[in-house]
Amino acid sequence: MTRRLLLTSLLTSPLALAQQPTAPADHAHAVEIPGLKKELFAGITEADFMKLGDKPKTVKLVLVATFSAANYGMNFNGYSHGKAIFTIPKDWNVEVTFINPSPIPHSAIVVEKDMTKKLQMGEPYFDGAGVPKPEVGLSMTKAEFKFVADEAGEFALACGFPAHAINGHWLALNISDTAKAPTLQLGDKPAVEAK
Repeated sequence: MTRRLLLTSLLTSPLALAQQPTAPADHAHAVEIPGLKKELFAGITEADFMKLGDKPKTVKLVLVATFSAANYGMNFNGYSHGKAIFTIPKDWNVEVTFINPSPIPHSAIVVEKDMTKKLQMGEPYFDGAGVPKPEVGLSMTKAEFKFVADEAGEFALACGFPAHAINGHWLALNISDTAKAPTLQLGDKPAVEAK
């Protein structure tokens, strides 16, 4: 009974029912989220979200949780609900820097896109594709992980903390066997190739 009440309260909370606010065009931190360790993401811009790596067929991604106040802070790089789309060619190496400047725990994990509809994410889809203990999350710190995108399909870069992804804390990750280069589409803007 207690478990059912907890689940009901989670699903009917303002976070579960909230519509995603539009991310600011310039990603300025117009509304302050209290307690952020701002030095962890100072100077990071859209140009830093995806870059080519030093080695061939390698792409580097930066995911900043609580980048802005959009979606009550449950966003990566100011976007949520899959409104930013990373497209990676199949068999590329992906190196991810995850930053959470917030005292509220968040994490990052690659899962099948349908998993974002669940309260818990489980294990990462690809070997190594997530921070350690994503269900516990990390606060006010950085973490790195890397994986090989060795299977085409529709995936998500999701927060693995329970109930965060179902409330929109995820971005789309498409692994493509036809793409020639990695691209990133932010909201309604055209996709941009990694440099």
